[in-house]
Amino acid sequence: MAVHGALLAGVPMVVASSESTTYGDGPGQDPGGQWYRNLSIVGGPHGIAQPFTKWSNEAASVHTLPAMITRAAELSWRAPAGPAYLNIPLEILLEEWDGREAKPVVPPGSTHSSPEEADAVAQLIREARNPVIVTETSGREAGGFEALVAFAEAWRIPVVEPDSAVCGNFPRTHPLHAGSDIGPWMDEADLILLVNCRAPFYPPSRQPSKARIVVIDEVPQRPHVVHQVLFADAYLEGNVTNTLRQLTKRARDLDETALAERRVAQEARSAAERNAVATAETKAEQRAEGIDPVLLAATLRKLLDGRDGIVVDETITHSRIVRRHLRTDAPDSYFYVQGGLGQGIAVALGVKLAAQERPVVLTIGDGAFAYNPVIPSYDASNAYELPLLIVVFNNRVYKSMNLNHRRFYPEGAAAETGEWLGTDLRRLPRLAAFAEPFGMHTETVDAPDALAPALERALKAVSEGTTAVVDVLVTR
Repeated sequence: MAVHGALLAGVPMVVASSESTTYGDGPGQDPGGQWYRNLSIVGGPHGIAQPFTKWSNEAASVHTLPAMITRAAELSWRAPAGPAYLNIPLEILLEEWDGREAKPVVPPGSTHSSPEEADAVAQLIREARNPVIVTETSGREAGGFEALVAFAEAWRIPVVEPDSAVCGNFPRTHPLHAGSDIGPWMDEADLILLVNCRAPFYPPSRQPSKARIVVIDEVPQRPHVVHQVLFADAYLEGNVTNTLRQLTKRARDLDETALAERRVAQEARSAAERNAVATAETKAEQRAEGIDPVLLAATLRKLLDGRDGIVVDETITHSRIVRRHLRTDAPDSYFYVQGGLGQGIAVALGVKLAAQERPVVLTIGDGAFAYNPVIPSYDASNAYELPLLIVVFNNRVYKSMNLNHRRFYPEGAAAETGEWLGTDLRRLPRLAAFAEPFGMHTETVDAPDALAPALERALKAVSEGTTAVVDVLVTR
């Protein structure tokens, strides 16, 4: 699942594991009977890895192994970036090495759209009266966050980050940020610019009524996506950051009347969103009992202000609240866990390893928390000195599954009996308590006035080098 998540998120990495090819009948050291009895896989483990990696193969000789490792790394790095898998049998690992060394891994060369292609798209933008940008992963590109801001500002185009966005791509505090719902644009926009956006429309057949669609992406057609519908009228392929910069330079001879209309419309949308956020937060603050998840997200935002923090999110039913009220506004400040539940703590540890000077906060639901390998993750946090702030949005239920029960069978047996099988998490012990044997800072909070002080203490513990777990009992 973690390797599949890396494929979806476009993470270049080499994954290796082993098998036996002789099962004890060959010369040399005995690999152990477990391979014969329990661990053998017909076709080898590289067959299992093939559907969720870019490339999967077996190293059949110690003499080819160094070059295969280099090749796997270089393949993983090239677009579309993702994991490559190498099966290295135990017998190969135990052979005498012949001394040959692997070549250094060479970064990919760059590809660019031609000036003529960029000119044609710039003309489409120039002629559009109501364009919109939709992006999922432009913030993962080197310089992509900043390039998208410059592009949107130069042409004064609103930016939508749909629910499928996997990272922060545009400042959520920016007046051109147009939220996460593409719905209002489906009938209004006359030009949709899909920037690193693999799945903009759901269901896939939901086609905009009148908009022309330009796809800006190094690899628009993702080979690992089974069904992908973009409705493209034009493609700008090649390095996305470079493409955005080239289009930014072409922002001239603009229709000032159209720009004024767009500015007025977006200012109204932005003001409405700010008012809605403020109203929701005021309502959450005024709640007499219990902690609303909006209050939790807003409190986190205020405490992280000025700290250059990074948020890793593995919430499900609270994910929109987290994005909307944390309002991250800097590059590499928000990541959503990909590929399936149960990886959040490990992903947060990886982010912390890459950015050790920045505070890393994992927001996670109680259901997702229960999926995680909590004990090994806590041990890794201590062993490698990677302190995290883990904040659990604990509503004591697998809410996503519960909502689907209600949606699909509103008059079903569960609705009649009140027995929502497999979704009740009230029986779980205190989730913060699992961190206590590791000497970590723990808090369990159920009262609004205790929330900010608890999070402040936890952030202080993290700054002093200790992982802190705050289990917040939210109202929904």
